[in-house]
Amino acid sequence: VQLQASGGGSVQVGGSLRLSCAASGRTFNSYRMAWFRQAPGKEREFVASIRWSDGITLYRDSVKGRFAISRDNAKNTVWLQMNSLKPEDTAVYYCAAQAWFSASPVAAYDYWGQGTLVTVSS
Repeated sequence: VQLQASGGGSVQVGGSLRLSCAASGRTFNSYRMAWFRQAPGKEREFVASIRWSDGITLYRDSVKGRFAISRDNAKNTVWLQMNSLKPEDTAVYYCAAQAWFSASPVAAYDYWGQGTLVTVSS
């Protein structure tokens, strides 16, 4: 399974970006997809997740109302729409997939993409 993340870039405060994560592999199948991020000098943190089957989402508190995660099951693709960006959103963003059912939407991910850098400047 390969996860290809794209869409990062540099924006000013208040700007928007849309990240994409395309999943591929001979028999790709997963339970949930998520975005994580890692800022310089900090640990990686959960941003948002979505279940393939019913689209149920979860967000970290600091991005609620600004970020939106969505998916296209037919295309095996997940997006993260990021609006009203703040300097503290600056990080490398990673998409991840849970291969099987997990009770936790914020941990136990099996596959990871390569990361895409988002830089928000004031």
